[in-house]
Amino acid sequence: MSDEPKSKPLFRRDFIKTGLIAGGGIMIAPHLARAQSANGEVNVALIGLGVQGRVLLDSMLNIPGIRFRAVCDIWEYSRRYGQRKLQKEGFEVNVYENIEDLLDKEKDLDVAIVATPDFWHARHTNLCLKAGLHVYCEKMMARTVEEARSMVLTARETGKLLQIGHQRRSNPRYQHAYNNLIQKAKIPGRITNLNGQWNRAVTPDIGWPKKYALPDDILKRYGYEDMHQFRNWRWFKDLSGGPISDLGAHQIDIFNWFLDAYPKNVFASGGADYYPNREWYDNVMVIYEYDTSYGPVRAFYQTLTTTSAGGGYWEYFMGDEGAVKMSENPNLSKIFREEGAPSWDKWIDLHYLTQEEAPPPAEDAKVDVRETAPLAKFDIPIVLDKPPHQPHLENFFAAVHGKAKLNADGEHSFKSEVGIFRVNEAVEAKCLLEFSPSDFEA
Repeated sequence: MSDEPKSKPLFRRDFIKTGLIAGGGIMIAPHLARAQSANGEVNVALIGLGVQGRVLLDSMLNIPGIRFRAVCDIWEYSRRYGQRKLQKEGFEVNVYENIEDLLDKEKDLDVAIVATPDFWHARHTNLCLKAGLHVYCEKMMARTVEEARSMVLTARETGKLLQIGHQRRSNPRYQHAYNNLIQKAKIPGRITNLNGQWNRAVTPDIGWPKKYALPDDILKRYGYEDMHQFRNWRWFKDLSGGPISDLGAHQIDIFNWFLDAYPKNVFASGGADYYPNREWYDNVMVIYEYDTSYGPVRAFYQTLTTTSAGGGYWEYFMGDEGAVKMSENPNLSKIFREEGAPSWDKWIDLHYLTQEEAPPPAEDAKVDVRETAPLAKFDIPIVLDKPPHQPHLENFFAAVHGKAKLNADGEHSFKSEVGIFRVNEAVEAKCLLEFSPSDFEA
């Protein structure tokens, strides 16, 4: 991760000022920003080599046609990791602490992969777009709505591609569920409710090798108080949006996608209940209301970081004829058919789903005459045999070549993330917050 020229100190609350752009513009057709190498490879710089940057790197190493040219991170420990790993893979890369140095010296780049902490996303993305690079930026887009909006405006102005890391949008299992189960077969019938969660057990703060600690002056230059904050930035309000943007962003994005709608209001409850040294809420519960083509829909979402109970992480679309439970973990995905629903034999024949025999209930299991009959269970016959981020990166690089449309472009990702940004505000306000159409416009 990097920053402004070293002679100019930064203050976190001023970051947005460097990223805002006036005006609009239109998105032009996909094209390579600069000349490709002689063998048609795309020249790539990786900005940020923390945990997420390494995940993306591992996925990109499976994709042909990529030539890594440079890596950038403020921490020598991470720079050295990236350089050594890429050397083992046959890439000789230049390493940089500062993104301005990288953009000034690397003249043959086509693409930047931005995997820095959230509060740097807008600045780093805008710099790379203005330098003529297409950008893949991790979610959340930024720390604030205004910063995220600046990224959309810069992409419009420059005509460069901007993909946001909502990788479920490129997962073939999710695409199958949306295109075939929801849109064509309308498996749930009339969708009435949504439910989702991502719960994690209590975890200690992230440490670091003491001999690789960054000097205080470098930490402060790049917006951190100390090494603890640098390593645990996700828990600090100036640096991130907390668990609701770290975890919930993925799944609330799926709510919006599958409903083809954005929420009209939000109510939330949460608090810093457990960890005494973390600023952000460790447990958050959210209720959204949507107006959709199905009619009114309410969605409940929770992210808990004090227990892993509750059956993992998933998004659950419930209707009057069935339900679709989705997860990146296929073991947590399942489709359920209500007893009175029309036959699904047609959809089985089309391989939209496969049936799983439900175990018969015990003779004395019924405790109430109003109890619903056991639901028939079905599975999704689509397997993802790649790392979960790889299809999304493949989609991005195909778009760079002009061979595909982005699955999570900046414009649509911004609209989807607006409702996520408002959750923390709703927790603090302790009241229902309404959205207006203008909130979703960049």
